[in-house]
Amino acid sequence: MNPFPEFNPTPLFKDYVRYETRRQFFKRGASLLGTAALASLAPQMLLAGDKNKSSRAAHSIATHFAPKAKRVIYLHMVGGPPQMDLFDYKPVMADWYDKDLPDTIRMGQRLTGMTSGQARFPVAPSKYKFAQHGKSGMWVSELLPNTAKMVDDLCFIRSMHTDAINHEPAITFMQTGNQVTGRPCLGSWVSYGLGSMNDSLPTFVVLVAQSSNKEQIQAISGRLWSSGYLPGEHAGVSFRSASDPILFINNPDGVDAKVRRKTLDGLRALNEMNFREVGDPETHTRIQQYELAFRMQSSVPDLATINSEPESTYQLYGDDAKKPGTFANTALLARRLVERGVRFVQIYHNNWDTHSNVNGRLPSQCKDVDQACYGLIQDLKQRGMLEDTLVIWGGEFGRTIYSQGGLTKDNYGRDHHPRCFTMWMAGGGSKPGVIHGDTDDFSYNIIKDPVSVHDFHATTMKLLGFDHERFTFRHQGLDQRLTGVEPARVVEELIG
Repeated sequence: MNPFPEFNPTPLFKDYVRYETRRQFFKRGASLLGTAALASLAPQMLLAGDKNKSSRAAHSIATHFAPKAKRVIYLHMVGGPPQMDLFDYKPVMADWYDKDLPDTIRMGQRLTGMTSGQARFPVAPSKYKFAQHGKSGMWVSELLPNTAKMVDDLCFIRSMHTDAINHEPAITFMQTGNQVTGRPCLGSWVSYGLGSMNDSLPTFVVLVAQSSNKEQIQAISGRLWSSGYLPGEHAGVSFRSASDPILFINNPDGVDAKVRRKTLDGLRALNEMNFREVGDPETHTRIQQYELAFRMQSSVPDLATINSEPESTYQLYGDDAKKPGTFANTALLARRLVERGVRFVQIYHNNWDTHSNVNGRLPSQCKDVDQACYGLIQDLKQRGMLEDTLVIWGGEFGRTIYSQGGLTKDNYGRDHHPRCFTMWMAGGGSKPGVIHGDTDDFSYNIIKDPVSVHDFHATTMKLLGFDHERFTFRHQGLDQRLTGVEPARVVEELIG
């Protein structure tokens, strides 16, 4: 039935295909094949014409293994935390204070433009005290007392390494598996593979936390949560930290829910008409986005109203959880999101790029995240959600043991270092109480069990039930995958 009987396309409008070229004809044929494939993936509401019911939850791909993790919370420390000041304890460095880093250790490593012109590379031992904790005996800095209390819940990787040495390509590589922008990020792959667990919130949500110290803020680009060549519905949806979490989600003054519903029905009819004429799959993405936004009008206010949480929650996460935009607040929101069926939550926390003034900046960075991370893990655990929620913590690379700029025993700076850095995971099938990999006395080179970014992604995919080599998406004639074409392995030692 034509929803707009007054609209009768002219023969010229209907017969535009008569004027298409041979190349256009074959391209249109390819689109029709894509449409046929889309029919098995697109929400049934779009094909069956059900206005009020969504089957986004049914959109998923059969996993290759029984998944250990159903959802992910990824805590990205933007800028690169200094591993030797937090987790990679190197007591021998105290004897190397202000001595030059040996050439046999540096081995001609490429440097950033910020230290390549230095006449010397003086070793800067960490000024912070370390102690061993838990049954695992993990060394943790005094800057992270709450993290130290839960080391036996965590799976540490001290031998991460990356190919990138500058922030934008390094963050892009960590998020998408490629240093070149435009690829789908990890959250989009998870959304595409596992589908939605709710009808009223996005499958993939992004939160950008405000750091208390703003000395050197890095740009955080929306390209990091792009769906790339995957269908647009799998892109991350960025929630704001103040006022309305999502812009323009509320109805304008004078427009009630019935008027909005009628408007959306009309828009959908026009979009369906356009799809039948042109066959662009992104038209269905647009329809679904409108419908999801309509349902979010009721779900988002409830989500964002955290004052309903008991006082015990704030004691767990810290008082900062009451302040919109703080890392503690976003960590609490992450729990509320996954509790309501969001599949992937990405949190970015800025200002870890400590080229100078480590003493003035690192303590506040750690204070921002330490209790909140502890609270998040304990909160998930007591709710019975940690076992199938994978929590990831880490940056895009590490920092150098040598000082950038001036050096004193109380203060120093550290440049970017891709050769080794530390990350941790918790829950979701990761093996608790594990310390994987090791580095040399300078925290400069890996000496045991290296883990590449692609290895890490392959392992994450395994926890989510996918064989990274078979989990692909056809694009430009190739079976594209998160781990690319270079060798990658699942690190089985990290899986419980």
